[in-house]
Amino acid sequence: MAFTMQDTLTQLEYIELDKQRLWHPYTSMSAPTPHYLVEHASECEITLANGQTLIDGMSSWWSVIHGYNHPTINAALKSQIDDFSHVMFGGFTHKPAIDLANKLVSMTPEPLQRVFFSDSGSVSVEVALKMAIQYWHSQGQPNKQFFATPKSGYHGDTFAAMSVCDPENGMHNLFNGAVTEQYFVSPPPTGIEKPVKEEYIDEIRQLFIEKGQTIAGFIIEPVVQNAGGMRFYNPDYLNRIRALCDEFNILLIFDEIATGFGRTGKLFATNHSAICPDIMCVGKALTGGYITLAATLTTDKVALGISDKGGVFMHGPTFMGNPLACAAANASLSLLANYDLEKRIGQIEQWMTKALADCIELEQVADVRCFGAIGVVELTSAVNQHEIQPKFVEQGVWVRPFGKLIYLMPPYIISESQIETLGRAIYQVIRNEIPIN
Repeated sequence: MAFTMQDTLTQLEYIELDKQRLWHPYTSMSAPTPHYLVEHASECEITLANGQTLIDGMSSWWSVIHGYNHPTINAALKSQIDDFSHVMFGGFTHKPAIDLANKLVSMTPEPLQRVFFSDSGSVSVEVALKMAIQYWHSQGQPNKQFFATPKSGYHGDTFAAMSVCDPENGMHNLFNGAVTEQYFVSPPPTGIEKPVKEEYIDEIRQLFIEKGQTIAGFIIEPVVQNAGGMRFYNPDYLNRIRALCDEFNILLIFDEIATGFGRTGKLFATNHSAICPDIMCVGKALTGGYITLAATLTTDKVALGISDKGGVFMHGPTFMGNPLACAAANASLSLLANYDLEKRIGQIEQWMTKALADCIELEQVADVRCFGAIGVVELTSAVNQHEIQPKFVEQGVWVRPFGKLIYLMPPYIISESQIETLGRAIYQVIRNEIPIN
């Protein structure tokens, strides 16, 4: 189908043009997953161009925590754009970035005092890994060039981030021969209340004994391994890993991109533990899902360790500290500060637990689990996302499964009745559309 430039296209023409021109994430160009033309979004609902309204169970990949089209964030963006939408961060600074850095420092564990802004979560991980390597280089230990991490982790799609994703079952195993080979340990077993297994700690200790002189940092998603399987684990693992990192002179890096800003029921997942990392990455919900922005926070030890001997940190994104993104983030964090967060997320957890409970009776289901504002139905086998996604749309909900997982990460403003609708839709799709093995 050929198109010429014109003022108005029909809905079907837009969809066809999308197929011809746009390469969507994790999608084949020759056999693309169906994509739905969005006309409007407000609060927890997404309205399609055909008039259908979907209840959003995904927060647009876990970022739109306050819902869509929030008047407070809208106003912050409108105000900022009248002043300036962007200036380079090399040589200039501005109030939105300064205010945001100060807010992040005040709301994260006290040792985290320095903030580096970047474009996205994956890039914030790249920044964290570069920080760790450069820190040890400044300390006269240039051999510390590698990283340790648990299997089943996921840290992003860029090259260094891919290198610390699960090398066997993760989505990036195609690139194993092209990325740096890192050190992997067993994933912590699922179960928030399960006691720490000494075998797991012993495995890390043995790795540090053998390879610690080459390991710059240990990177982990605190409490929840997200895209690697939605696995919840005992926070005491973090306390134990912190002790091992201190003993063997290895930096501890927390990837809070998915878990930060309340998703697990506390402001940050690290708050479930008794410790603080040396470096922490945040993103996704930072701007309330409005504009891409991420941050890498670190301690004076790391920041001044790199800088005191005349070193400069070798990273500088073009849109670093973008004023519009910072304005959105400042508004989002102000909204978040007004929540009774633990009560609100606890309520969502209760609603999801109830709404998903019947799924465990289905033969296709291996497990149902909820933690904070994360609800997971794990199937006995992987689903075909291409085929299943439209079934949820038919039910009037937006749920995007992957692998064996059908999960919910809704906006924090969602209602009980909307979660009930999401739960019923998941039950009906599994029962009627997913075959029993």
